[in-house]
Amino acid sequence: MIYDAILIGAGPIGIEMASVFKRAGISYLHLEAGALGETITRWPRDTQFFSSPEWIAIAGVPIQTRGQEIVTGEQYLAYLRQVVEIFDLDIRTYERVTAIAGSVGDFRVTTRDLAGAEQRYASRTVVLATGDMNSPRSIGVPGEELPHVSHYWSTPHRYFQRRLLIVGGRNSAVEAALRCWRAGVKVAISYRGALLDEKRLISRLHLEIDLLIRNGQIDFYPLTAPVEFRPGRTVLRGVESEANLAETAHSAHGAAARVIAPGASEEVDTDFVYLATGFEMDQSLYASLGIATEGEEKRPVHDPATMESNVPGVYIVGTSIGGNQRGYKVFITTSHVHCTRAARAIIASISEQTVVSDSWVGNHPSRDYPLSSKDVE
Repeated sequence: MIYDAILIGAGPIGIEMASVFKRAGISYLHLEAGALGETITRWPRDTQFFSSPEWIAIAGVPIQTRGQEIVTGEQYLAYLRQVVEIFDLDIRTYERVTAIAGSVGDFRVTTRDLAGAEQRYASRTVVLATGDMNSPRSIGVPGEELPHVSHYWSTPHRYFQRRLLIVGGRNSAVEAALRCWRAGVKVAISYRGALLDEKRLISRLHLEIDLLIRNGQIDFYPLTAPVEFRPGRTVLRGVESEANLAETAHSAHGAAARVIAPGASEEVDTDFVYLATGFEMDQSLYASLGIATEGEEKRPVHDPATMESNVPGVYIVGTSIGGNQRGYKVFITTSHVHCTRAARAIIASISEQTVVSDSWVGNHPSRDYPLSSKDVE
């Protein structure tokens, strides 16, 4: 059988793309290397989304919770399972794509399934929905491989009455700091910036972290970066900055901020380290297909109107288009339209007359409204 499309990746946008294909009558095969919503399965327990439920709802199916609260990762995974069952989507989880060959109209996809058997499929087009958070972003510091240093954290309970150093200053780092402090953890934060900027943080997180730093409950080391991890110790060094930035750091969160002079080093007692330094996408499939990238973040080249890459017949949807995002611009929230654009382009390429409705993506039409990236930055 030759499919109209082979869809790779079963995160939220991959599932949404599959639901559009199903409703449009496009024959497709859906492959996922891990579990459904694999990235979210690695989240710390009970972690809430930063986005409101209506922004991360997919396929026109609203997210209903008991108290209309922000959903957790566990709740969202249950929601994704529900969407898959509502639309009766066939997703082949734990089947990793190992190679893609051919060209538009005749792609050959090779996979390896859970039992280790090799499978081969044919399709006219390929849609990549692999996401942008496949592996942690290493900072290349001696000791980063030590067992007490991690790019992931699972539960605040693990650090109860121990000293935890969090490296980073964005939403994930601040949320971890707040949750761990409330669980009885001795928390310190090292951040390259002069202050935890309220323009880059969710307002509720900024309000809480600023209060705790000002009152000496959480130690804050602004304008610093780790240069070595040792058992029980982390060496922080002051980063080079303008004098006025150092003054800003000292006053931004009150006198409690612990400033280290540029170039100077200080050893900080630490039992555990959480590196909230972000993630990077796996671009191996993209490179093997010859998909070009642009900019420092290696954003895959594509046509925003159709989501087709520079390789004819290969489409990219979801956060993958952002590459190795540092200043996040592409979210689930802003990616719903990718599905309808790609579906329309694929339908046009196979001479079908199916109409693709905008109501097939995003939240339920009664609670859907236009949203752009500037609304969620």
